[in-house]
Amino acid sequence: MRRRDFVQFLSGAIIAVPCGAAAQAAPKTYQLATLNPRAPITAESPFGSILVRELAQRGYRLGQNLVFDARGADGKIALLPQLARELAASKVDAVVASNYPTAVALKPTGVPTVIVAGAGDPVATGLIDGLARPGGNITGISDVVTTLTTKRLGLLKGAVPNLRKVAMLWNKNDLAMTLRYEASAQAAVTLGVTVQPLGVGEPNDFDEAFAVMNREPPDAILMVSDTLAVLNRRRVFEYAAARRVPAIYENDSYVRDGGLMSYGADLNECYVRAASLVDRIFKGAKPADLPFELPTRYLFVINLKTAKSIGLELPATLLALADEVIE
Repeated sequence: MRRRDFVQFLSGAIIAVPCGAAAQAAPKTYQLATLNPRAPITAESPFGSILVRELAQRGYRLGQNLVFDARGADGKIALLPQLARELAASKVDAVVASNYPTAVALKPTGVPTVIVAGAGDPVATGLIDGLARPGGNITGISDVVTTLTTKRLGLLKGAVPNLRKVAMLWNKNDLAMTLRYEASAQAAVTLGVTVQPLGVGEPNDFDEAFAVMNREPPDAILMVSDTLAVLNRRRVFEYAAARRVPAIYENDSYVRDGGLMSYGADLNECYVRAASLVDRIFKGAKPADLPFELPTRYLFVINLKTAKSIGLELPATLLALADEVIE
């Protein structure tokens, strides 16, 4: 090849190659959002920090290749669809969400969604096609309500040996929680326990529920968790304390706030699992192909101070079963 031809060839090659022969495409920045019906789950919050920590271990770091967008409806469920659409418009790569109304709001957006807790039976509510192959944009973590209710009632019987009637409080406007109540009620009947159904749909309904319990006192209370229950939990604590009625809740946050007992999935572990699912979505997996998972760790927590305040002496055998006793 003549020298002039070689120089022309080399010049063309330099023009054709991006600046620097070893140049590579800029690394992708991933956008993770959280959507909660109550306060936003920020990167600094207890659960948000778990997501950030677990994703950092997988190579996604805030300020480098990870953006964290936290949204919350502050208890205004009607705002969830708007917040979901805003997240879709911002083109987030995945959303970590809790509770059934949040999942309903995110489903039509098509945004890859990981449900951490509170969505009930996602198949029965129509959120997904099946646990093994969800078939849409939603995957996450679920549980088996009948098994959990049986365990909760068994723990209540351990605290109240003569347990005959249990008042069940649930949000009747939430399909997932209604189905959860129905499964719980069926489990109670098989154990020979009468259920006092107390569906509530708004804060004022709790007054009527309390009035019913005043007229027909139950031996204990089981409250099904959702946003309405969380926002009105202290009213239930106060009623149970005033009437000296033992109560069991679905997760330990209630007990740390003053409730008597709880048995349910370890939410910290659920968020660790959620981070793993997010990682798989970031790497290209579709929620439609990611099976729903079950929690692997469940916590039984007792507030001994609350027990003493209502004059309830808990057997040593029951205390020995607790993962944590708050004194």
